[in-house]
Amino acid sequence: MYLKKLKLHNFRNYKCLNVTLTKGINIIYGNNAQGKTNLLEAIYVLGLTKSHRSFIDNNLIKNNEDYLTIEGIFNDKKVDNKLNIYIDNKVKVLKYNGNAIKKISDYISLVNIIIFYPEDLELIKSSPQIRRKYINLELSQLYSNYFILMNEYNKILKLRNDYLKKLNKNISRDTAYLDVLTGYLIDKSIMIYKIRDKFINKINLYCEKIYKDITGISGFKIEYKPSIEMNLKSENLKEFLKKEYNKRFNYDIKVLSTTVGPHKDDFEFYLEDKNLKYYGSQGQQRIAVLALKLSEIEIFKKYKEQIPILLLDDIFSELDENKKNNLLNYINKDIQTIITTTDLNNIDKKLIKKSKLFNVNNGKIIKIKEVKLDE
Repeated sequence: MYLKKLKLHNFRNYKCLNVTLTKGINIIYGNNAQGKTNLLEAIYVLGLTKSHRSFIDNNLIKNNEDYLTIEGIFNDKKVDNKLNIYIDNKVKVLKYNGNAIKKISDYISLVNIIIFYPEDLELIKSSPQIRRKYINLELSQLYSNYFILMNEYNKILKLRNDYLKKLNKNISRDTAYLDVLTGYLIDKSIMIYKIRDKFINKINLYCEKIYKDITGISGFKIEYKPSIEMNLKSENLKEFLKKEYNKRFNYDIKVLSTTVGPHKDDFEFYLEDKNLKYYGSQGQQRIAVLALKLSEIEIFKKYKEQIPILLLDDIFSELDENKKNNLLNYINKDIQTIITTTDLNNIDKKLIKKSKLFNVNNGKIIKIKEVKLDE
């Protein structure tokens, strides 16, 4: 799959844009604050309905405008399909080939997009909440039913937390209803635990080799850290979890929330058994996240039989020449790659020669046939 055409109207600093991309490598270059990252963001929003940079949709609308539109023509196995997103101050409308899509779960897995951008280091440095959000989004792209599963889990979790508050205030003394909610929550939890565990295991089939290919260092892995230790293959897993919830019954009432479950999970990055959050350099952390995302490409190819679109936001400026050259082995014509940079001299000349080049200047973009590089 690849993005054939992209149209923007009132998106960030783009008043109007109509650009045709190649299914191979596209390089977007220009000075800072001209719209390079905004272009990648628009593609990301088109595929996943949400920005990776802003929680508020209205922030995406160009200043002094009332709405925005994003349209993309995606070619999959020689068939063109159109995706549209319309956003104003009140609504967001999603369309696929002209038909409105009401359920995000029906939309979010239509196009698979993997993005790497400078703030991705927060995946390692920041809170477990950031990592949970990430893994939930990736799994929703891979399995549309996972998005539905998480919504169901969160609804039950809210009901349970609300009832804990009633028990705390002695509004109710009936724990039978809480037991019912806990049972439902456990059923959903087991499914989520197993899907996440399976996903991380798949990532680990590829990420160590990728990390070593780029850096020459082996021993990289990602570990799934559920909020409690358990044997996910145990036939008595449900009973085990019931006991865990019972142990925390009084404490949950005291703190007014459910203190165990997938909403408390985490996953961590290790290099030679050292946690990269605490012992890794910024360079090691950057390559770790890159290895994670490049591993996902292999997973989408193998398990979904679809090649995702790869977005790389100013990645080459952060890598030394050796790592740049090693990374190039993972950027090929089989996967559409859209790269941004402020300086074409940061990118290998051989890569530039086989790429389609676009120059961005103040929200306007032109195709460049040839550029002169420093010797």
